[in-house]
Amino acid sequence: MKILLVSDAESKFIWDYFQPDKFKDIDLMISCGDMKPQYLSFLVTMIKAPLYYVHGNHDDIYLKRPPEGCYCIDGKVVKYKGIKILGLGGSIRYKNGIFQYTEREMNMRILKLKPYLYLTGGFDILVTHSPARGLGDGDDYSHQGFKGFNRLIEKFSPKYHFHGHQHLTYGRQKRVLKYNETTIINGYEYYILDY
Repeated sequence: MKILLVSDAESKFIWDYFQPDKFKDIDLMISCGDMKPQYLSFLVTMIKAPLYYVHGNHDDIYLKRPPEGCYCIDGKVVKYKGIKILGLGGSIRYKNGIFQYTEREMNMRILKLKPYLYLTGGFDILVTHSPARGLGDGDDYSHQGFKGFNRLIEKFSPKYHFHGHQHLTYGRQKRVLKYNETTIINGYEYYILDY
């Protein structure tokens, strides 16, 4: 199954110079946040695959105008073709923002999902906006990852963790990391993988 990841920056290659044959094999699209809603609506119109998304810290506009034809998985576990996907959007709280959380607040969001995760045997993909702490996050406070994500990865060993927030243009960032049994992918701009 081919998955298209998008996050943080709209790709001119996709939006301005869209070529249908380049994306004809995409089975699923996932947004890790901070994307214009009209961009996600464009993707789901042009590529015949469902699009799941979580909120980024700059996605307040989604409250008034959510992306059309897309599915919000923020704070939920969904199943697609037998693959269980857990979504947790937002970033560390560095100023007032609807999709910004303290470490404690994010831990409470995770705690609410744990009974379901234990009953159903965990999840295969973790989709977040922020990275886990020390696993692709930044040195500055506003780009630090959540420790709660580290614990989720350690406890449930998902196959993948997709995130955004940390732009690859910031420098010294790796697109793909490995942590225990989990492959971590930064979805900045766009990335295509075979699941």
